[in-house]
Amino acid sequence: MRIRVLDIAYQTMADGPGFRTALYCAGCRHACKGCHNPQSWDFNAGSWMEVDELLDIIKADSMSNVSFSGGDPMYQAPAFTELARRIKEETGKTIWCWTGFTYEEVLANPEMAAMLPWLDVLVDGPFILEERDTDLLFRGSPNQRIIYLHEKPEEDIIPGTVPLIKLK
Repeated sequence: MRIRVLDIAYQTMADGPGFRTALYCAGCRHACKGCHNPQSWDFNAGSWMEVDELLDIIKADSMSNVSFSGGDPMYQAPAFTELARRIKEETGKTIWCWTGFTYEEVLANPEMAAMLPWLDVLVDGPFILEERDTDLLFRGSPNQRIIYLHEKPEEDIIPGTVPLIKLK
């Protein structure tokens, strides 16, 4: 399987807590006004990378967990689901995923929902420029939720998160 990748950031601390390998995928139809990464909207930007190749890159950095961003990874849900499954099974690293879809929209789409069991955190919802808040952690506007998809110790909860949403 292949993923259209715009960029990879190594040991970034901007895309979730701690050091992370962030995969920025190509392609997004949300076209949020004020998007911090509008070059990622083009589905033909970047280059194709095999899931095996991306997994090797992720495994090579023993210190970093993983973030999926973009673009919107949900537009390439089958390949990102395969990558997330392999990351969890082969490394146990945590995975954060940003999407312009709401959690409820993701749940309603079986292809997208298939990724959820392999993710630790979903940051959902479109960025709303009129509600921009630079004091928020890991998101741009308060409609965006940081959703822990599995139980998390109380001391690890980031302010503004939804501690647990049960998967259906």
